[in-house]
Amino acid sequence: MKHILKIMALLVAISAFWIGLLETSVVSRKYTWLMPVYFVVSLGCYGLLMVGVGLMFFPTCPQEALLLQKDIAEAKEFFKGRDVDVGSD
Repeated sequence: MKHILKIMALLVAISAFWIGLLETSVVSRKYTWLMPVYFVVSLGCYGLLMVGVGLMFFPTCPQEALLLQKDIAEAKEFFKGRDVDVGSD
């Protein structure tokens, strides 16, 4: 719930800033109407950047991989004892 409030507050602040720019004519109206488009494009670029950074620094957990392999082997043995086809080894 807290994140929704933060997002809503940010959207209200951005909307107020945008409407303020429209009303005061600090920036030409021709460019001010494009600001939401620039914002959405910038947000998309930021999202892609964060996904790329997350993939570049994806943590590897060799200990967890060993535990997972152990759990898989235990499950295969359990199901083989119950005459269930578990695929090829």
